Amino acid sequence: MDKAWHRRTAAALACILAAAVGAGWLAHARLQQLQADFETDARIVHRLLSQRMVQHDAILSTLALLQPAEPDQGGADAALARLPAVYPQILGVLRRAPGGTWPAAAPGLDAAEAASRASGHAALARPDLAAGRYHLVLASTPASYALHIDLHASVPREEWPMDRARSPVRVTLEHAGQTFTVQPGSTSTQGWAYGFRKTLASPSQPFDVVAQRVVGWDELPWLAMLGWCAVTAAAAVAAQMLWRQRVARRRAEELLRLGQVARLNTLGELAAGMAHELNQPLTALLSGTQAAQRLLGDEPPDIATARSAMARTVEQARRASDVVGRLRRLVERPDLSGQVQSLALPAAVHDALHLLEPECRARAVVPEVRTEPGLPAVRAEPVALQQIVHNLVVNALQALEQVPAAERRLELHLAMPTPGQVQLTVRDHGPGIAPEARARLFEPFYTTRAGGLGLGLPLCESLAQAMGASLQLAPGNGRGAAFVLVLPAATSAP
Repeated sequence: MDKAWHRRTAAALACILAAAVGAGWLAHARLQQLQADFETDARIVHRLLSQRMVQHDAILSTLALLQPAEPDQGGADAALARLPAVYPQILGVLRRAPGGTWPAAAPGLDAAEAASRASGHAALARPDLAAGRYHLVLASTPASYALHIDLHASVPREEWPMDRARSPVRVTLEHAGQTFTVQPGSTSTQGWAYGFRKTLASPSQPFDVVAQRVVGWDELPWLAMLGWCAVTAAAAVAAQMLWRQRVARRRAEELLRLGQVARLNTLGELAAGMAHELNQPLTALLSGTQAAQRLLGDEPPDIATARSAMARTVEQARRASDVVGRLRRLVERPDLSGQVQSLALPAAVHDALHLLEPECRARAVVPEVRTEPGLPAVRAEPVALQQIVHNLVVNALQALEQVPAAERRLELHLAMPTPGQVQLTVRDHGPGIAPEARARLFEPFYTTRAGGLGLGLPLCESLAQAMGASLQLAPGNGRGAAFVLVLPAATSAP
Protein backbone atom coordinates (compact mmCIF):
# COMPACT_ATOMS: atom_id res chain seq x y z
CA MET A 1 0.00 0.00 0.00
CA ASP A 2 2.86 2.38 0.84
CA LYS A 3 4.47 1.68 -2.53
CA ALA A 4 1.17 2.38 -4.30
CA TRP A 5 0.87 5.67 -2.41
CA HIS A 6 4.44 6.53 -3.35
CA ARG A 7 3.71 5.71 -6.99
CA ARG A 8 0.64 7.98 -6.99
CA THR A 9 2.60 10.75 -5.28
CA ALA A 10 5.46 10.41 -7.77
CA ALA A 11 2.99 10.49 -10.69
CA ALA A 12 1.31 13.63 -9.30
CA LEU A 13 4.68 15.32 -8.78
CA ALA A 14 5.74 14.38 -12.30
CA CYS A 15 2.52 15.85 -13.68
CA ILE A 16 3.00 19.07 -11.70
CA LEU A 17 6.62 19.26 -12.82
CA ALA A 18 5.69 18.75 -16.48
CA ALA A 19 2.98 21.42 -16.24
CA ALA A 20 5.36 23.83 -14.51
CA VAL A 21 8.17 23.21 -17.01
CA GLY A 22 5.82 23.67 -19.98
CA ALA A 23 4.24 26.82 -18.55
CA GLY A 24 7.68 28.18 -17.67
CA TRP A 25 8.91 27.49 -21.20
CA LEU A 26 5.91 29.36 -22.67
CA ALA A 27 6.51 32.31 -20.33
CA HIS A 28 10.23 32.28 -21.15
CA ALA A 29 9.52 32.21 -24.89
CA ARG A 30 7.12 35.16 -24.50
CA LEU A 31 9.70 37.14 -22.51
CA GLN A 32 12.37 36.37 -25.11
CA GLN A 33 10.07 37.57 -27.87
CA LEU A 34 9.23 40.80 -26.02
CA GLN A 35 12.92 41.43 -25.33
CA ALA A 36 13.82 40.89 -28.98
CA ASP A 37 11.04 43.28 -30.08
CA PHE A 38 12.22 45.85 -27.53
CA GLU A 39 15.83 45.69 -28.69
CA THR A 40 14.78 45.93 -32.34
CA ASP A 41 12.64 49.03 -31.66
CA ALA A 42 15.42 50.59 -29.58
CA ARG A 43 17.97 50.14 -32.39
CA ILE A 44 15.52 51.68 -34.90
CA VAL A 45 14.98 54.66 -32.57
CA HIS A 46 18.74 55.14 -32.23
CA ARG A 47 19.21 55.03 -36.01
CA LEU A 48 16.39 57.52 -36.71
CA LEU A 49 17.52 60.04 -34.10
CA SER A 50 21.14 59.68 -35.22
CA GLN A 51 20.06 60.47 -38.78
CA ARG A 52 18.35 63.70 -37.60
CA MET A 53 21.38 64.81 -35.60
CA VAL A 54 23.69 64.11 -38.56
CA GLN A 55 21.26 66.13 -40.69
CA HIS A 56 21.79 69.13 -38.40
CA ASP A 57 25.55 68.82 -38.91
CA ALA A 58 25.04 68.67 -42.67
CA ILE A 59 22.88 71.80 -42.64
CA LEU A 60 25.55 73.76 -40.77
CA SER A 61 28.27 72.46 -43.07
CA THR A 62 26.22 73.54 -46.09
CA LEU A 63 25.71 77.03 -44.64
CA ALA A 64 29.43 77.40 -43.94
CA LEU A 65 30.28 76.22 -47.44
CA LEU A 66 27.74 78.31 -49.37
CA GLN A 67 27.91 81.59 -47.40
CA PRO A 68 28.02 84.61 -49.71
CA ALA A 69 31.30 86.30 -50.41
CA GLU A 70 29.77 89.71 -49.57
CA PRO A 71 27.87 89.31 -46.32
CA ASP A 72 26.39 92.82 -46.50
CA GLN A 73 24.01 91.77 -49.25
CA GLY A 74 20.49 90.76 -48.14
CA GLY A 75 20.34 87.53 -50.12
CA ALA A 76 22.09 85.53 -47.39
CA ASP A 77 19.70 86.69 -44.66
CA ALA A 78 16.71 85.75 -46.83
CA ALA A 79 18.11 82.24 -47.37
CA LEU A 80 18.64 81.75 -43.65
CA ALA A 81 15.08 82.83 -42.93
CA ARG A 82 13.69 80.12 -45.21
CA LEU A 83 15.42 77.17 -43.43
CA PRO A 84 12.84 76.76 -40.59
CA ALA A 85 10.14 76.35 -43.21
CA VAL A 86 12.08 73.46 -44.79
CA TYR A 87 13.23 71.87 -41.51
CA PRO A 88 10.58 72.22 -38.76
CA GLN A 89 13.00 71.22 -36.01
CA ILE A 90 15.11 74.35 -36.72
CA LEU A 91 13.61 77.24 -34.75
CA GLY A 92 16.10 79.76 -36.04
CA VAL A 93 19.46 80.33 -37.71
CA LEU A 94 22.00 82.68 -36.16
CA ARG A 95 24.97 84.20 -38.01
CA ARG A 96 28.01 85.93 -36.69
CA ALA A 97 29.49 88.15 -39.35
CA PRO A 98 33.24 88.65 -39.58
CA GLY A 99 34.31 91.02 -36.83
CA GLY A 100 30.78 90.96 -35.35
CA THR A 101 29.21 89.35 -32.31
CA TRP A 102 26.44 86.83 -31.62
CA PRO A 103 23.03 88.20 -30.73
CA ALA A 104 22.68 89.24 -27.11
CA ALA A 105 19.64 86.98 -26.80
CA ALA A 106 21.86 83.92 -27.22
CA PRO A 107 24.73 84.22 -24.74
CA GLY A 108 27.29 81.44 -24.48
CA LEU A 109 27.71 80.91 -28.19
CA ASP A 110 31.25 82.36 -28.16
CA ALA A 111 32.58 79.47 -26.06
CA ALA A 112 30.83 76.94 -28.32
CA GLU A 113 32.32 78.65 -31.39
CA ALA A 114 35.79 78.41 -29.88
CA ALA A 115 35.26 74.72 -29.13
CA SER A 116 34.01 74.18 -32.68
CA ARG A 117 37.02 75.93 -34.15
CA ALA A 118 39.31 73.78 -32.01
CA SER A 119 37.61 70.46 -32.85
CA GLY A 120 36.83 71.17 -36.48
CA HIS A 121 33.13 70.20 -36.18
CA ALA A 122 29.99 71.70 -34.71
CA ALA A 123 29.70 72.15 -30.96
CA LEU A 124 26.73 71.96 -28.58
CA ALA A 125 25.69 75.19 -26.86
CA ARG A 126 23.06 76.13 -24.26
CA PRO A 127 21.44 72.67 -23.94
CA ASP A 128 18.09 72.81 -22.16
CA LEU A 129 16.76 69.25 -22.47
CA ALA A 130 13.93 69.86 -20.03
CA ALA A 131 12.49 72.33 -22.53
CA GLY A 132 13.68 70.31 -25.51
CA ARG A 133 15.90 73.10 -26.91
CA TYR A 134 19.60 73.55 -27.65
CA HIS A 135 21.96 75.43 -30.00
CA LEU A 136 24.44 73.92 -32.41
CA VAL A 137 27.38 76.16 -33.43
CA LEU A 138 29.82 75.70 -36.31
CA ALA A 139 32.85 77.99 -36.56
CA SER A 140 33.75 78.88 -40.12
CA THR A 141 35.33 81.67 -42.21
CA PRO A 142 34.38 84.35 -42.85
CA ALA A 143 31.07 83.93 -40.90
CA SER A 144 30.04 81.38 -38.25
CA TYR A 145 26.56 79.88 -37.96
CA ALA A 146 24.36 78.49 -35.19
CA LEU A 147 21.09 76.52 -35.30
CA HIS A 148 18.45 76.81 -32.62
CA ILE A 149 16.95 73.26 -32.56
CA ASP A 150 13.68 71.94 -31.13
CA LEU A 151 13.98 68.29 -30.00
CA HIS A 152 10.22 67.79 -30.09
CA ALA A 153 10.18 68.37 -33.83
CA SER A 154 13.39 66.37 -34.32
CA VAL A 155 11.59 63.08 -33.67
CA PRO A 156 10.62 61.51 -37.03
CA ARG A 157 7.01 60.65 -36.26
CA GLU A 158 6.26 59.15 -39.67
CA GLU A 159 9.03 56.56 -39.29
CA TRP A 160 8.73 55.93 -35.54
CA PRO A 161 8.48 52.17 -34.85
CA MET A 162 6.12 52.44 -31.86
CA ASP A 163 2.88 54.08 -30.85
CA ARG A 164 4.24 56.93 -28.74
CA ALA A 165 0.99 57.30 -26.81
CA ARG A 166 0.38 53.64 -25.88
CA SER A 167 3.75 51.91 -26.12
CA PRO A 168 5.10 50.61 -22.78
CA VAL A 169 8.67 51.47 -23.86
CA ARG A 170 10.07 54.65 -22.30
CA VAL A 171 12.54 56.55 -24.53
CA THR A 172 14.61 59.50 -23.36
CA LEU A 173 17.62 61.54 -24.47
CA GLU A 174 20.15 62.19 -21.71
CA HIS A 175 23.15 64.52 -21.55
CA ALA A 176 25.11 65.98 -18.65
CA GLY A 177 22.41 65.11 -16.12
CA GLN A 178 19.58 66.52 -18.25
CA THR A 179 16.77 64.41 -19.68
CA PHE A 180 14.39 64.90 -22.57
CA THR A 181 11.44 62.51 -22.73
CA VAL A 182 10.87 61.31 -26.26
CA GLN A 183 8.25 58.69 -25.39
CA PRO A 184 6.74 58.41 -21.88
CA GLY A 185 6.10 54.65 -21.94
CA SER A 186 5.13 52.72 -18.80
CA THR A 187 6.17 53.60 -15.27
CA SER A 188 5.63 50.11 -13.84
CA THR A 189 8.36 48.77 -11.55
CA GLN A 190 7.06 45.20 -11.08
CA GLY A 191 8.16 42.61 -13.62
CA TRP A 192 11.05 41.93 -15.96
CA ALA A 193 13.09 45.05 -16.86
CA TYR A 194 14.92 45.50 -20.18
CA GLY A 195 17.29 48.38 -20.91
CA PHE A 196 19.10 49.97 -23.87
CA ARG A 197 21.60 52.85 -23.85
CA LYS A 198 23.65 54.09 -26.77
CA THR A 199 25.13 57.47 -27.76
CA LEU A 200 23.87 59.07 -30.97
CA ALA A 201 26.13 58.82 -34.00
CA SER A 202 26.91 62.58 -34.02
CA PRO A 203 30.01 63.90 -32.21
CA SER A 204 28.47 67.36 -32.03
CA GLN A 205 25.29 66.16 -30.30
CA PRO A 206 26.43 63.41 -27.90
CA PHE A 207 23.02 62.57 -26.49
CA ASP A 208 22.48 59.13 -25.00
CA VAL A 209 19.43 57.27 -26.28
CA VAL A 210 17.99 55.46 -23.25
CA ALA A 211 15.15 52.95 -23.72
CA GLN A 212 13.48 51.11 -20.85
CA ARG A 213 10.85 48.41 -20.85
CA VAL A 214 9.20 46.63 -17.89
CA VAL A 215 7.17 43.52 -18.75
CA GLY A 216 4.39 43.07 -16.20
CA TRP A 217 2.82 39.81 -15.04
CA ASP A 218 -0.28 40.62 -17.06
CA GLU A 219 1.73 40.36 -20.30
CA LEU A 220 2.58 36.69 -19.83
CA PRO A 221 0.67 34.20 -22.05
CA TRP A 222 -1.67 33.04 -19.28
CA LEU A 223 -4.19 31.44 -21.63
CA ALA A 224 -1.52 29.38 -23.35
CA MET A 225 0.02 28.47 -19.99
CA LEU A 226 -3.33 27.41 -18.55
CA GLY A 227 -4.06 25.48 -21.72
CA TRP A 228 -0.77 23.64 -21.42
CA CYS A 229 -1.50 22.80 -17.78
CA ALA A 230 -4.95 21.50 -18.76
CA VAL A 231 -3.48 19.37 -21.55
CA THR A 232 -0.82 18.03 -19.18
CA ALA A 233 -3.43 17.19 -16.54
CA ALA A 234 -5.64 15.47 -19.12
CA ALA A 235 -2.68 13.47 -20.41
CA ALA A 236 -1.74 12.50 -16.86
CA VAL A 237 -5.30 11.38 -16.10
CA ALA A 238 -5.42 9.36 -19.32
CA ALA A 239 -2.03 7.79 -18.56
CA GLN A 240 -3.18 7.00 -15.03
CA MET A 241 -6.35 5.36 -16.33
CA LEU A 242 -4.37 3.29 -18.85
CA TRP A 243 -1.93 2.30 -16.12
CA ARG A 244 -4.74 1.26 -13.80
CA GLN A 245 -6.36 -0.77 -16.55
CA ARG A 246 -3.04 -2.46 -17.26
CA VAL A 247 -2.44 -3.18 -13.56
CA ALA A 248 -6.00 -4.47 -13.14
CA ARG A 249 -5.62 -6.71 -16.18
CA ARG A 250 -2.31 -8.10 -14.94
CA ARG A 251 -3.76 -8.58 -11.46
CA ALA A 252 -6.75 -10.45 -12.89
CA GLU A 253 -4.45 -12.63 -15.01
CA GLU A 254 -2.27 -13.42 -12.01
CA LEU A 255 -5.27 -14.23 -9.83
CA LEU A 256 -6.66 -16.46 -12.58
CA ARG A 257 -3.31 -18.23 -12.83
CA LEU A 258 -3.18 -18.75 -9.07
CA GLY A 259 -6.75 -20.01 -9.07
CA GLN A 260 -6.01 -22.44 -11.86
CA VAL A 261 -2.90 -23.71 -10.06
CA ALA A 262 -4.86 -24.10 -6.83
CA ARG A 263 -7.67 -25.96 -8.56
CA LEU A 264 -5.21 -28.23 -10.36
CA ASN A 265 -3.38 -28.98 -7.13
CA THR A 266 -6.60 -29.67 -5.28
CA LEU A 267 -7.98 -31.75 -8.12
CA GLY A 268 -4.74 -33.71 -8.35
CA GLU A 269 -4.72 -34.50 -4.66
CA LEU A 270 -8.40 -35.45 -4.71
CA ALA A 271 -7.84 -37.71 -7.70
CA ALA A 272 -4.80 -39.30 -6.09
CA GLY A 273 -6.69 -39.86 -2.86
CA MET A 274 -9.69 -41.34 -4.62
CA ALA A 275 -7.54 -43.60 -6.79
CA HIS A 276 -5.60 -44.88 -3.81
CA GLU A 277 -8.60 -45.39 -1.55
CA LEU A 278 -10.92 -46.86 -4.16
CA ASN A 279 -8.47 -49.10 -5.95
CA GLN A 280 -8.26 -51.80 -3.28
CA PRO A 281 -12.00 -52.10 -2.42
CA LEU A 282 -12.99 -52.02 -6.07
CA THR A 283 -10.51 -54.78 -6.88
CA ALA A 284 -11.79 -56.91 -3.99
CA LEU A 285 -15.39 -56.20 -4.98
CA LEU A 286 -14.69 -57.36 -8.54
CA SER A 287 -12.95 -60.53 -7.36
CA GLY A 288 -15.73 -61.42 -4.91
CA THR A 289 -18.44 -60.87 -7.46
CA GLN A 290 -16.68 -63.02 -10.06
CA ALA A 291 -16.10 -65.81 -7.49
CA ALA A 292 -19.74 -65.79 -6.40
CA GLN A 293 -20.85 -65.91 -10.03
CA ARG A 294 -18.60 -68.94 -10.66
CA LEU A 295 -19.70 -70.76 -7.50
CA LEU A 296 -23.35 -70.27 -8.34
CA GLY A 297 -22.75 -71.69 -11.81
CA ASP A 298 -21.35 -75.00 -10.48
CA GLU A 299 -23.44 -78.21 -10.44
CA PRO A 300 -24.52 -78.41 -7.75
CA PRO A 301 -24.05 -74.72 -6.82
CA ASP A 302 -21.89 -74.00 -3.76
CA ILE A 303 -24.36 -71.73 -2.01
CA ALA A 304 -22.46 -71.38 1.27
CA THR A 305 -19.17 -70.35 -0.32
CA ALA A 306 -20.96 -68.00 -2.74
CA ARG A 307 -22.77 -66.41 0.20
CA SER A 308 -19.44 -65.84 1.96
CA ALA A 309 -17.98 -64.24 -1.19
CA MET A 310 -20.98 -61.95 -1.50
CA ALA A 311 -20.60 -60.89 2.13
CA ARG A 312 -16.99 -59.87 1.50
CA THR A 313 -18.18 -57.99 -1.61
CA VAL A 314 -20.71 -56.06 0.45
CA GLU A 315 -17.97 -55.18 2.96
CA GLN A 316 -15.70 -53.81 0.22
CA ALA A 317 -18.58 -51.87 -1.35
CA ARG A 318 -19.26 -50.22 2.00
CA ARG A 319 -15.56 -49.33 2.26
CA ALA A 320 -15.63 -47.72 -1.19
CA SER A 321 -18.79 -45.86 -0.18
CA ASP A 322 -17.01 -44.50 2.89
CA VAL A 323 -14.12 -43.27 0.73
CA VAL A 324 -16.45 -41.50 -1.68
CA GLY A 325 -18.42 -40.01 1.20
CA ARG A 326 -15.39 -38.70 3.03
CA LEU A 327 -12.69 -37.79 0.49
CA ARG A 328 -10.83 -36.35 3.45
CA ARG A 329 -7.31 -37.55 3.12
CA LEU A 330 -4.81 -35.95 0.79
CA VAL A 331 -2.53 -38.83 -0.02
CA GLU A 332 0.12 -37.47 -2.35
CA ARG A 333 1.76 -34.10 -1.84
CA PRO A 334 3.20 -32.29 -4.88
CA ASP A 335 6.86 -32.96 -5.50
CA LEU A 336 8.39 -29.50 -5.43
CA SER A 337 11.86 -30.46 -4.26
CA GLY A 338 13.34 -30.10 -7.73
CA GLN A 339 11.70 -26.71 -8.36
CA VAL A 340 12.77 -24.70 -5.32
CA GLN A 341 15.04 -21.74 -5.91
CA SER A 342 16.47 -18.72 -4.13
CA LEU A 343 13.73 -16.10 -3.66
CA ALA A 344 13.26 -12.79 -1.85
CA LEU A 345 10.41 -13.25 0.63
CA PRO A 346 9.57 -9.48 0.83
CA ALA A 347 9.06 -9.43 -2.95
CA ALA A 348 6.67 -12.39 -2.79
CA VAL A 349 4.71 -10.70 0.00
CA HIS A 350 4.58 -7.47 -2.01
CA ASP A 351 3.31 -9.32 -5.10
CA ALA A 352 0.55 -11.01 -3.10
CA LEU A 353 -0.55 -7.73 -1.52
CA HIS A 354 -0.51 -6.08 -4.93
CA LEU A 355 -2.86 -8.74 -6.29
CA LEU A 356 -5.19 -8.32 -3.31
CA GLU A 357 -5.08 -4.51 -3.25
CA PRO A 358 -8.72 -4.14 -4.47
CA GLU A 359 -9.93 -6.61 -1.79
CA CYS A 360 -8.03 -4.73 0.92
CA ARG A 361 -9.39 -1.40 -0.27
CA ALA A 362 -12.95 -2.75 -0.38
CA ARG A 363 -12.65 -3.88 3.26
CA ALA A 364 -10.88 -0.67 4.40
CA VAL A 365 -7.82 -2.67 5.43
CA VAL A 366 -4.30 -1.27 5.13
CA PRO A 367 -1.76 -4.11 5.59
CA GLU A 368 1.10 -3.30 7.96
CA VAL A 369 4.32 -4.91 6.72
CA ARG A 370 7.35 -5.03 9.00
CA THR A 371 10.59 -6.45 7.61
CA GLU A 372 13.67 -6.94 9.72
CA PRO A 373 16.84 -5.54 8.12
CA GLY A 374 19.35 -7.91 6.58
CA LEU A 375 16.78 -10.60 5.86
CA PRO A 376 18.32 -13.36 3.69
CA ALA A 377 16.68 -15.01 0.71
CA VAL A 378 14.64 -18.19 1.13
CA ARG A 379 14.48 -21.53 -0.66
CA ALA A 380 11.01 -22.00 -2.15
CA GLU A 381 9.04 -22.71 -5.29
CA PRO A 382 7.76 -19.35 -6.63
CA VAL A 383 4.16 -20.29 -7.46
CA ALA A 384 3.69 -22.37 -4.30
CA LEU A 385 5.06 -19.58 -2.11
CA GLN A 386 2.86 -17.00 -3.78
CA GLN A 387 -0.18 -19.24 -3.40
CA ILE A 388 0.48 -19.80 0.32
CA VAL A 389 0.88 -16.07 1.03
CA HIS A 390 -2.18 -15.33 -1.10
CA ASN A 391 -4.36 -17.86 0.77
CA LEU A 392 -3.20 -16.68 4.21
CA VAL A 393 -3.98 -13.02 3.40
CA VAL A 394 -7.37 -13.94 1.90
CA ASN A 395 -8.27 -15.90 5.05
CA ALA A 396 -7.23 -12.93 7.19
CA LEU A 397 -9.37 -10.52 5.12
CA GLN A 398 -12.38 -12.84 5.43
CA ALA A 399 -11.88 -12.96 9.19
CA LEU A 400 -11.68 -9.16 9.39
CA GLU A 401 -15.06 -8.86 7.71
CA GLN A 402 -16.61 -9.99 11.01
CA VAL A 403 -15.34 -7.00 13.03
CA PRO A 404 -16.09 -3.25 12.68
CA ALA A 405 -14.08 -1.40 10.06
CA ALA A 406 -12.35 0.77 12.66
CA GLU A 407 -10.92 -2.33 14.37
CA ARG A 408 -9.58 -4.08 11.28
CA ARG A 409 -5.83 -4.62 11.30
CA LEU A 410 -3.69 -6.93 9.21
CA GLU A 411 -0.04 -7.37 10.15
CA LEU A 412 2.69 -9.17 8.20
CA HIS A 413 6.00 -9.61 9.98
CA LEU A 414 9.11 -10.94 8.22
CA ALA A 415 11.88 -12.03 10.58
CA MET A 416 14.72 -14.46 11.09
CA PRO A 417 14.01 -16.11 14.46
CA THR A 418 16.86 -18.62 14.18
CA PRO A 419 19.87 -18.90 11.87
CA GLY A 420 19.01 -20.70 8.66
CA GLN A 421 15.27 -20.00 8.85
CA VAL A 422 13.11 -17.08 7.69
CA GLN A 423 9.67 -16.63 9.16
CA LEU A 424 6.54 -14.93 7.83
CA THR A 425 3.76 -14.23 10.34
CA VAL A 426 0.32 -13.21 9.03
CA ARG A 427 -1.78 -11.89 11.92
CA ASP A 428 -5.32 -10.54 11.76
CA HIS A 429 -7.29 -8.78 14.48
CA GLY A 430 -10.50 -10.60 13.69
CA PRO A 431 -12.69 -12.69 16.02
CA GLY A 432 -10.07 -15.43 16.32
CA ILE A 433 -10.40 -19.23 16.09
CA ALA A 434 -12.41 -21.26 18.57
CA PRO A 435 -10.34 -23.70 20.72
CA GLU A 436 -12.22 -26.73 19.41
CA ALA A 437 -11.44 -25.73 15.81
CA ARG A 438 -7.70 -25.09 16.28
CA ALA A 439 -6.82 -28.81 16.42
CA ARG A 440 -8.70 -29.63 13.21
CA LEU A 441 -7.83 -26.54 11.21
CA PHE A 442 -5.47 -28.38 8.82
CA GLU A 443 -7.79 -31.35 8.27
CA PRO A 444 -9.08 -31.61 4.69
CA PHE A 445 -12.74 -30.59 4.26
CA TYR A 446 -12.96 -29.12 7.77
CA THR A 447 -14.13 -25.52 7.66
CA THR A 448 -15.73 -22.98 9.98
CA ARG A 449 -16.87 -20.71 7.17
CA ALA A 450 -20.24 -21.12 5.50
CA GLY A 451 -19.78 -22.29 1.93
CA GLY A 452 -16.10 -23.14 2.45
CA LEU A 453 -14.54 -26.34 1.13
CA GLY A 454 -11.97 -26.71 3.86
CA LEU A 455 -9.11 -27.28 1.41
CA GLY A 456 -7.23 -23.96 1.54
CA LEU A 457 -5.16 -24.47 4.69
CA PRO A 458 -4.52 -28.19 4.09
CA LEU A 459 -3.31 -27.37 0.59
CA CYS A 460 -1.04 -24.60 1.94
CA GLU A 461 0.40 -26.97 4.52
CA SER A 462 0.94 -29.60 1.82
CA LEU A 463 2.69 -27.11 -0.46
CA ALA A 464 4.87 -25.85 2.38
CA GLN A 465 5.98 -29.35 3.40
CA ALA A 466 6.64 -30.27 -0.24
CA MET A 467 9.30 -27.54 -0.52
CA GLY A 468 10.87 -28.11 2.88
CA ALA A 469 8.96 -25.44 4.81
CA SER A 470 6.34 -25.57 7.56
CA LEU A 471 3.03 -23.82 8.21
CA GLN A 472 1.37 -23.73 11.59
CA LEU A 473 -1.11 -21.78 13.67
CA ALA A 474 0.55 -19.64 16.32
CA PRO A 475 -0.61 -20.10 19.92
CA GLY A 476 -3.63 -17.99 20.77
CA ASN A 477 -2.32 -14.87 22.50
CA GLY A 478 -4.26 -11.71 22.01
CA ARG A 479 -6.97 -10.94 19.51
CA GLY A 480 -7.36 -12.64 16.14
CA ALA A 481 -5.30 -15.45 14.63
CA ALA A 482 -1.70 -15.70 13.44
CA PHE A 483 -0.28 -18.19 10.96
CA VAL A 484 3.47 -18.73 10.81
CA LEU A 485 5.26 -19.88 7.64
CA VAL A 486 8.85 -20.96 8.30
CA LEU A 487 11.09 -21.27 5.22
CA PRO A 488 14.70 -22.44 4.91
CA ALA A 489 17.14 -19.62 4.27
CA ALA A 490 19.12 -19.67 1.05
CA THR A 491 22.89 -19.60 1.03
CA SER A 492 23.05 -17.25 -1.98
CA ALA A 493 21.28 -14.06 -2.93
CA PRO A 494 18.14 -14.35 -5.07
